[in-house]
Amino acid sequence: MSLSFALPNGRMPAVGYGCWKIGKDTAADLIEKVIRLGYRHIDGASDYANEKEVGQGIKRAIDAGVCKREDLFVTSKLWNTFHAPEHVEEACQKSLDDLGLEYLDLYLIHFPISLKYVPIDVHYPPEWINDPTSTEKKMELVPVPVSATWQAMEGLVEKGLVKNIGLSNWNAQGLRDIFSYAKIKPSVLQIEIHPYLQCDRLVSYAQSLGMVVTAFSPLGHGQSYAALGYANSVAIKEETILEIAERLGVTPAQVVLRWGIQRGYSVIPKSENEGRIKENLSVEGFKLSEEDMEKIKSLEKNFRMNDPGLFCPLAFNTPCPIWD
Repeated sequence: MSLSFALPNGRMPAVGYGCWKIGKDTAADLIEKVIRLGYRHIDGASDYANEKEVGQGIKRAIDAGVCKREDLFVTSKLWNTFHAPEHVEEACQKSLDDLGLEYLDLYLIHFPISLKYVPIDVHYPPEWINDPTSTEKKMELVPVPVSATWQAMEGLVEKGLVKNIGLSNWNAQGLRDIFSYAKIKPSVLQIEIHPYLQCDRLVSYAQSLGMVVTAFSPLGHGQSYAALGYANSVAIKEETILEIAERLGVTPAQVVLRWGIQRGYSVIPKSENEGRIKENLSVEGFKLSEEDMEKIKSLEKNFRMNDPGLFCPLAFNTPCPIWD
């Protein structure tokens, strides 16, 4: 995979491997495997509860001579309970320690949601509920100014702990706010994008600010959100996608990933099937026509699967919209 996007410090490969929902028992083997298969962009987060195992996979690949540390682009994310500026470096260092790395290529604020601090030695990763043993499943929101969190994020760059900083699940007004005071501008915006949720205006706006956009859940596969009833919502099974894939002699997933890259952003699919892992990385040998791009554009439903405004009231008895 030679396609990549320039950042203030380094380049982000256009196709990465997403670590969300990879079990601890398989993560180390999977990460070593994907690196051996050619992936150089690994997208993780403390909240995924598998950073130690991801780090083990990275170490195995490096120790085996498959790549060097500087060949990899590794992302982690600041969880909601660590937004207070005095806790930002603590959270970052914990991820570095778990991953076995001296620096991150990219560190993102995971959500524009600040929750009550949970000490690492009490419960880690803290997830959404301050006290998981409590019978009252409710989030404890706290008032932390984004500006304070961002200043601490900038400090991570200045200390050499991270090379680039950015945002995940952020809307346009949130971007305007941070860009109004940031000394080190956010260089990446990671959001849910797929044929059912194309985010044309937000993608265009972020790119106009000089940000690189990354799509999570880029295949629009609802199985990852089965608990919300989305298991049967699968964009890559749309007839439009299937027709293009058959005509071009590629897989439906390759069509959708190529569509994203041609729109100018990186993609981080996840699969545990070796064949699909290989296929998802192989998106350079073909190109979608303008007509194909328009056909996929017609699949827009404004259907967001990962929406705290929906799942927080359902799972945690707490209203927490971020897109309204």
